[in-house]
Amino acid sequence: MQGGHVYRCGILDCHSHFGLAWELSNTLNASFCVRAVQRAIARYGPLEVFNTDQGCQFTSAEFTAPLLALGLKLLMDGKGRCLDNVFVERLWRTVKYEEVHLKCLVSMVAAHSQWDRFFCFRNERRPHSSLAEATPRETYRATIPLAVNQ
Repeated sequence: MQGGHVYRCGILDCHSHFGLAWELSNTLNASFCVRAVQRAIARYGPLEVFNTDQGCQFTSAEFTAPLLALGLKLLMDGKGRCLDNVFVERLWRTVKYEEVHLKCLVSMVAAHSQWDRFFCFRNERRPHSSLAEATPRETYRATIPLAVNQ
C-alpha cells in the first residue's frame, strides 16, 4: 500500500473455499486475526478446527488463548510448508494478482472497500473449477445445516 504495509487474515471453509471473514491491519499484532475469527463465528456458527501457518500473530497467546477458550482445535502448518494451508495460500495469490498488483491502494479505507467487493465477487459470483463450476457460496450452503445457512 502506498506509504506502508497491509497485513491480512482470512478465514476460509476448506471444503467450499467460502470466505467466512477477513480483516486488514497496518500492524502485525494478533488482534485483527482474533477479530476475523470472532466475525466468522458470529456470522456462521462455531468452528471446530482452525488451521494457520506459524506466523507470529498466530502463535501468540493473544491469538491462541481466546480460540482455545472457545473450544477450537488449533492446527499449525509445519515451518516452510505452504502446501499445508494451500487454500488460504491460493486465496492470497489470487488477491495479489487480481487486486494488489493491478490497483493502487492509497489507504486502509480504500483497501478495505476494494477487498470487500473482491471477496463478495469471489464468494457469490465466481465459479470454481474445483467446485464443479459452483461458487463458494453455493457449495457452502449445500453442505451446512439449515439452522446456520445464510
